[in-house]
Amino acid sequence: MDPALSAVRLTVREAIHTLSSCEDGGRVLSTLGSLRRYLSGAENPALPGEQEEFARVHFSALLRCLVGRLSPGWLGLLPDGQVEELWASFFLEGPADQAFLVLMESIEGAAGPSSRLMKVAQLLARFLSAGRMAAVMEGQCRQVTEPASPLLQETLLAKVVGLPDCLGNRLQRENLDAFLPQNYFPLLGEEMMRALQAVVDSLRGGWDCSVSFLSQVLGKACVRGRQKEMLGVLVPRLTALTQGSCLWQRVCWRLVERVPDRAMEALLTGLVEVAAGPEVLSRLLGNLVMKNKKAQFVMTRKLLFLQYQYSTPMLQSLLGYLATDSQRRPLLVQALKGLLETWGSCSAVRHAPLAQQRYISKAVLICLALLGEAELQDSRDELLTSLMAGVKSRLDSSLPVVRRLGMIVAEVASTRLHPEGPPLKFQYEEDELSREMLALAAPWPAADSPLEASPVVTPEAAETPGRGSVDGGVPQALPEGSGSDLDSDDELVPYDMSGDQELKRSKAPTYVRDCVEALTSSEDWERWEAALRALEALVIRNPAAAREVSVELAKVLLHLEEKTSVEGFEGLRQRALVAVVVTDPAPVAEYLTSQFYALNFSLRQRMDILDVLTLAAQELSRPGRAPKDPQCDPQGPAPPPGSAVAPAWRAVVEERIRNKTRRFSQGSARRGRDAGANQFSLVAGYFFFPLIQHFDRPLVTFDLLGEDQLVLGRLAHTLGALMYLAVNTTVSGRRSRWLSSRWASPWPWGWVVGTHLWVPGPLPTGLCCFKVAVTMGKALLEFVWTLRFHSDAYVRRGLLSAVSSVLLSVPAERLLADLPDELLETRSWLADVADRDADEDCRMLAVKALLLLEKLRDRLLPLASP
Repeated sequence: MDPALSAVRLTVREAIHTLSSCEDGGRVLSTLGSLRRYLSGAENPALPGEQEEFARVHFSALLRCLVGRLSPGWLGLLPDGQVEELWASFFLEGPADQAFLVLMESIEGAAGPSSRLMKVAQLLARFLSAGRMAAVMEGQCRQVTEPASPLLQETLLAKVVGLPDCLGNRLQRENLDAFLPQNYFPLLGEEMMRALQAVVDSLRGGWDCSVSFLSQVLGKACVRGRQKEMLGVLVPRLTALTQGSCLWQRVCWRLVERVPDRAMEALLTGLVEVAAGPEVLSRLLGNLVMKNKKAQFVMTRKLLFLQYQYSTPMLQSLLGYLATDSQRRPLLVQALKGLLETWGSCSAVRHAPLAQQRYISKAVLICLALLGEAELQDSRDELLTSLMAGVKSRLDSSLPVVRRLGMIVAEVASTRLHPEGPPLKFQYEEDELSREMLALAAPWPAADSPLEASPVVTPEAAETPGRGSVDGGVPQALPEGSGSDLDSDDELVPYDMSGDQELKRSKAPTYVRDCVEALTSSEDWERWEAALRALEALVIRNPAAAREVSVELAKVLLHLEEKTSVEGFEGLRQRALVAVVVTDPAPVAEYLTSQFYALNFSLRQRMDILDVLTLAAQELSRPGRAPKDPQCDPQGPAPPPGSAVAPAWRAVVEERIRNKTRRFSQGSARRGRDAGANQFSLVAGYFFFPLIQHFDRPLVTFDLLGEDQLVLGRLAHTLGALMYLAVNTTVSGRRSRWLSSRWASPWPWGWVVGTHLWVPGPLPTGLCCFKVAVTMGKALLEFVWTLRFHSDAYVRRGLLSAVSSVLLSVPAERLLADLPDELLETRSWLADVADRDADEDCRMLAVKALLLLEKLRDRLLPLASP
């Protein structure tokens, strides 16, 4: 045995025995001073061999002895904290990895809160602030010739990354700020940068190093969800260092390559989010996607197809990284093929969330902007096949956003994939989304030749400005020698005719029948337009005359086509139809609902019927609405616009009283709106039951349960609106017209048909009214239950809105008394939609309906309790 080594062992053994039993401060101080010579950097250092043996064999045992003797009395053996400072120097100046493990071991082994635990925690905070964590990681990087045991590295890795959790569990409310995750992980990033700097310096000096331990630390921290704290420190520093140093780029590439596969996704996601552009990402990652299959899967599949919560700049960085190197560009072509295949899938259009569809559409446009024409031509047939399938599926969608995405992508892709042919052009409303999508499709400028903005010169601007005029209306003088042969009249200031009105040869009709005649048989297009513009006012002023031809007028307006370029034609026709329905609700609504399921009608006409019925029901149910009295005889012409109508005697009296009354307070003199009965309640059945009657019967040109899902979604929204507008509808009477036998339900004294109660004999004593809203609600819930699993999101939104309308319109007592089974089934379906539906709006509507159900239950529970 080497005598020097045995001397170190004897010295350490005697020192540990003395420190364990001695209470003399001077002796403790001298013993610690004699051991301190074995530390590196001491004043009188021991031999290198002795220092190596002390650090490798005896240092951990000495630190455990020092932690075991830790107490306020032992530290106070000498004044001025001499013992404590010398005691702490062994942890702060000795081998960092062993000191860190002993400190963590003592903290984890503490039985509970104590002064020893707080003292060790404070020493660990000093250990971190002194930069000793960098020494821990640097020591693991330099163990290349004699690597540490895997068990030791795994233990050290777990302690380094799990330090905030361990200290938080032990210290709880007394935890220090240095151990909080938001403070510790940025510090760990700084220490990792110091370790990387030491690795680079060693490589420049000719020493071999390994960054495997640093890669494991980085990966484990990212798996724990601390990418933002770690990479927020590392990426800016590495971005600056790799810009002009190939050695730093190699070290950075090796750092990410050695990250374990289980942590690769978390690391790459954080890097793509933090990196400022594809060039930076290329310097940090290199050709990682070509060397690591997991990285390739994450970058080309998972971040593009399976996750869609990332921002547009991140998507540009990701795809731009694939395009910045010739070896990676085939992966970009492959990604575009997969993106277009998913974009063109009919199932994806129906079931994918809108956010994911927007995300994939943006990725397609970015890929098209990054790829060159030669790369696109090699796969043109395959890409065009997927594109055309996607355009058809998206144009058939009921959601305007989905259709607009299909139009934008189709325009850009057709231009890039088939430049020699005529480009596709669609008409769509420009909004923020469309402008962002079109901006993504613009070709990327080259890195060394940025685009310079230059003003666009139009032909008008390029002409000689001699024909214009300067401020004040004075014509601009022609330059001398211009040789212009223009007439002198051209230099005169034009007369302002902006306030002139076009003279009409045809006079506006003054009777409703004249309007019907003009709209059906007139060849004078000015008279036809004048009749269309005057029809709404005539129907409102002359309700009696309008009722005589109401059904005929509704038929004319429903089939009316725009024969001339009339400004606002659709609005004029719709408002006139609404006025006719409001004037004579029952027969006109019966006619319109019968035509909804008739043959030889376009989808546009059927949706116009639904819109008109909804607007008319809203007008009829408006609170305080009173029928407008005609200002003249119904059969006579309307009074001229300037004529005065004699006010009623009540208005004259109230005006005199108001003028002669002296008021001492400044209160509101306006009277509130008069309350009145809901006029829609009398005719709600004519609107509601015929619409819901034949929805499952396909026609030759109309199939609601097939491809006409847009009309089905509009029907669901319309039924929900009618249900809401028919709130607390009451009906009474003895007989009524037969409207719908399908939704008729038995009652002890008769049948509810439409909105009326049909009773074969005299009414029972005490019977005066019946709540038909319950019958409408039950029919609507059955309609919802039949279509609850529809694949179109727009239809599901309409069904969920209809459920909320039932809950708001039918009295709570009647809901629980008459529809308990339907409510239970609906509640389970709503909970499933709120949890699993792919459409965000559907989930939101389901949650709102569930809240309404909970409010109804909470409101009725106090009433049910004794």
